[in-house]
Amino acid sequence: MRVRLDLGYDGTAFAGWAAQPAQRTVEALLAQSLARVLRLPDVPRLVVAGRTDSGVHARHQVAHVDLPRELWSAAPGRSDVPPGRALVRRLTGVLPRDVRVRRAEVAPAGFDARFSALRRHYAYRVSEAESGPDPLRRHEVLDLRRPLDLEAMSTASAHLVGLNDFAAFCRRRQGATTVRTLLEYSWRRPVLGEPDDGLVVATVVADAFCRSMVRALVGALLPVGLGRRDVDWPAQVLAGRARDARVGVVAPGGLTLEQVDYPTDDQLAVRARAARAVRRLL
Repeated sequence: MRVRLDLGYDGTAFAGWAAQPAQRTVEALLAQSLARVLRLPDVPRLVVAGRTDSGVHARHQVAHVDLPRELWSAAPGRSDVPPGRALVRRLTGVLPRDVRVRRAEVAPAGFDARFSALRRHYAYRVSEAESGPDPLRRHEVLDLRRPLDLEAMSTASAHLVGLNDFAAFCRRRQGATTVRTLLEYSWRRPVLGEPDDGLVVATVVADAFCRSMVRALVGALLPVGLGRRDVDWPAQVLAGRARDARVGVVAPGGLTLEQVDYPTDDQLAVRARAARAVRRLL
């Protein structure tokens, strides 16, 4: 049976999501913890909505794991709590403080954490303050210490929205497409009283992302905000369809996966089939 896991983590001390030999990763740690608390004979395979890079955080990540039904049913032990709540409690007892599973539940038919997802929402936070970011938030904010022209950045980022080949902003993988639908790319200063008050926040939403895409998109816009590039420069880079050495990939610590959207239960399998198809520009 398939189980959906909703979790969050501080990526500072992780070498990303994906399991790697001799590296501390979220996937490996969570899989080992599941095997431990459920007494699985083997470490289970996890599938995730977004494979975050080293140092990148997740406020709301989604994964799934396929488990034997009898082990799921046995998760509460002698307690009378539902299996999902029991599994969350048991994982909380063994996981370190920088990763937390908040919910575990039986997934609907056709659910795939990766391919059923409609949209991934990322936020990149930048501190303009001369004194730097709040010390309590230093691991999730880029310490820029210079003012940004948000009007110019908003104009430039709007030209990148839509169905495009984002090869100029992606690390190439053999045989993988770089065509994506960027649904939103906006910049704003939160209003007084919001949690991000005092920061500049980029919101980046797409159907999917290729590796380093969000950090490269931010890296292309910061020079515009600093007055070093014209507002049409990021669009020119995009049109080139080749990785541009002039685009810096910003530090991972400012990036957080905020949310993953899924369709209604009856559309999960349909969405998964569509997402598996190779994306191409017409």
